[in-house]
This record gives sequence, C-alpha cells and structure tokens, in this order.
Amino acid sequence: MMNKYATILMTFSILFSNYLSGQNIPPTKHPKSKKWEDLIAKDFSNVNNPGNVWSFQGDILTASEDRNIWTHKEYDNFIIDLQFKTAEGTNSGVIVYCSDTSEWVPNSVEIQIADDYAKKWAESPKTWQCGAIFGHLAATESAVKKPGKWNRYTITCQDKMIYVMLNKKLVATMNMDLWTSAKTNPDGSEIPAWLSTPFNQLPTKGSVGLQGKHAGAPIYFRRLKIREIN
Repeated sequence: MMNKYATILMTFSILFSNYLSGQNIPPTKHPKSKKWEDLIAKDFSNVNNPGNVWSFQGDILTASEDRNIWTHKEYDNFIIDLQFKTAEGTNSGVIVYCSDTSEWVPNSVEIQIADDYAKKWAESPKTWQCGAIFGHLAATESAVKKPGKWNRYTITCQDKMIYVMLNKKLVATMNMDLWTSAKTNPDGSEIPAWLSTPFNQLPTKGSVGLQGKHAGAPIYFRRLKIREIN
C-alpha cells in the first residue's frame, strides 16, 4: 500500500512541477525556464569548448569559427529552451542525441537555424530552413525573424519523439521510428547522403551541441536552459 501511495505522490509531484515550469508535451507554449539548469555554464565547465572558439560577450554566446561546442553530459529525455539571433546568411543548429561528437553528422539529430531571408537558404530545400529537423523534416511554416532580432526555441526530446517550437509556434513534430531509411524520408523526399544513419536506429541519448560560425556567418545565443524530464 505504501508503494502505491508513493507512486501517486511521485506522479503528482512531477505533474505539479511540470505545471509550475509551464512544461507541456507536446508543447503548447514556451516554458518558464529561468530556474532550469544552464545548458552551457559561463565558465564552460560543463562543455567541451574547442580551442576557445566559443565565448560569452556579456550574456551572449557566439563562436569565432565553424566548430561545435558539446555538453560533457549525455542527455536522454529533456527540454531545451533558448534564444538565438541570426546575422545575414547564418546557418547553424542545435544538435541533440549525439552519440559520437567526433563524427557527429551521421550520429545525431540537428534542429536547423538559418537566415531564411537570405537568398541562398530561401531557395534551399525546405528541410534546410529554420525550424526544420535538418535533411529530414521541414518546418510547417516559416517562423524565424529577420537577422538582428531574437528568436526563441523550445526543443523537446522524449525518447523517439521530438517537438520544435519556434517563436510560440509548434513547427515540427517527429517520430524517429518512422524514418527507416537513410536515403529517403517518409514523404519520399531525398535525405542528404552524409546523413547516413536511419533515425530509427539512432540512440536517443547523447551530448547536446551548438553549431558554430558555419557558412561564414555568425550565430548568437542567450538564455540557454535545459531540463531533464521523465
């Protein structure tokens, strides 16, 4: 009987905690994440900062080169809440479920960040544009702001389910189990050849990363928070 009451109490505690944080799965709004764990500590003690490429300028994180920054900790079920700002031509991303940071491209999931107002990215495949799960699932709509304005991402990863909320809009919902091929997506569109692992075979635990100054344009982040969930 005590075990039953303990289970009920634990369930209530989780639900109450989720309510206080504004956490919903699937998400219906951005959460109250101010008191969550820092995804990247100001002293970089919880991440691998290659060659000191990444730096904080006040509260804003940016990179001087095209090199990723990775958390030491591997996360399973979690929510990331952050803000990002593009420049003209920015192409970056938030990387989750990375099981091999030295060969991250075929061993992770990238949630794309891009300046969709730039001709190069506006004319690229929809799965390369902002809010997409890169190479695999296009955003349902373009919700990114023009360069120089702050955007908000809430990325929820719960086992094989990934939800992407951009600027108050749920723009991507993925069940990784449906991606059984490394060549074509469920809708028949082509997957880039360098993404060589079917998503249904990817581990759903790994480091979280941010892509650096890719394609010659900078990216800026702030208020980077993460919370583990059940």
